[in-house]
Amino acid sequence: MASFRLTGLEARKVFVRMLSSGTGGSDTAVEAFDPAKRLCKLIISCRQASGLEIELDHSDLRGVVNVETFGIIMRKYARAQKVDEAVYTFNVMEKYGVVPNLAAFNSLLCALCKSKNVRKAQEIFEQMNDRFSPDAKTYSILLEGWGRAPNLPKMREVYSEMLDAGCQPDIVTYGIMVDSLCKTGRVEEAVFVVQDMSSRGCQPTTFIYSVLVHTYGVEMRIEDAVATFLDMQKDGIVPDVVVYNALVTAFCKVKKFDNAFRVMDDMEGHGITPNSRTWNIILNKMISLGKDEEAYRVFRRMIKRCQPDSDTYTMMIKMFCENDRLEMALKVWKYMRLKQFLPSMHTFSVLINGLCDKGEVSQACVLLEDMIEKGIRPPGSTFGKLRQLLLKEGRKDVLEFLVDKMKILIQEPLFD
Repeated sequence: MASFRLTGLEARKVFVRMLSSGTGGSDTAVEAFDPAKRLCKLIISCRQASGLEIELDHSDLRGVVNVETFGIIMRKYARAQKVDEAVYTFNVMEKYGVVPNLAAFNSLLCALCKSKNVRKAQEIFEQMNDRFSPDAKTYSILLEGWGRAPNLPKMREVYSEMLDAGCQPDIVTYGIMVDSLCKTGRVEEAVFVVQDMSSRGCQPTTFIYSVLVHTYGVEMRIEDAVATFLDMQKDGIVPDVVVYNALVTAFCKVKKFDNAFRVMDDMEGHGITPNSRTWNIILNKMISLGKDEEAYRVFRRMIKRCQPDSDTYTMMIKMFCENDRLEMALKVWKYMRLKQFLPSMHTFSVLINGLCDKGEVSQACVLLEDMIEKGIRPPGSTFGKLRQLLLKEGRKDVLEFLVDKMKILIQEPLFD
């Protein structure tokens, strides 16, 4: 069995090498006639914008590049925190026959904001906004950047500038404002924004209502959460699964599980099937309160109506392991495998740790080997715990075998 599994891992290694080397057919020939593919390789290989510029100058790819191409390059540099390179890329667009337009400007600002460089994005906006006519998307990008910072005074300032410039906020803008305010505990101000958008003829979305309901729930203001949900229905907005889940969360927060189940019944009555997230909200709260038997009963109800996800299995297995009920954890694991569900790194880890804590070293080794075979790298803490037990039992041969398999996985990973 061990030799067969090693062969499987070696096959993965060969497959990854084949992908990286481009072997396995007439890939080289195709690339010669595929400028887009050559351009992609060029973008990936060049670490400096100046180097990319030189490569483009000496290639026949000028006609291939467009606004979207430069947007990809700017995002690449911004993600690597090469802010100057991203800006440089924007500034050389015209050299390659691509006129920088508002879409390109928005791409640059978005790349900077998403890489947590909102101050640089704001600086560039103030320097260049006279070259373009900023639209709602432009302002929304900056608002989201300041909201994530978070810097609410600056976010409010940008919003005021937007209104002063005569730019009408759209549904995305309002969604960003409400989300940012609620995440920083300013739910009353968020409600004012919702009222403002309604007065401007812009109807709030289910996303906006879900944010409000969730925030009220987090603050344990269950009456406000329910009132907001009912207001949404009065306004003719049909709730979706996200809003319902927010309401379920609110009831669970105040330990009103019967109400949470009534919400689920209401969902089904309106043709909306509770998803794994809905069930997980209830399970998570019950487990945190030590209601293990109730949680298991809910899990058994869940599997008759909904497919559990990775979080579900991880929660249940961890619950049983922590309560010294390893046989039940293995029962859940067996059910999961019967359903051909691929365990996540966390699911593997909680069971391996549980087996180690009970001294079931051999079973833990089999599970760790299976984990590695599936291309999933175990956390250092999990591997370290098993390593100590193997050394304690004098099973260095098994440890060396697992270490060798780990080395192969680290050299040629498929997943992390």
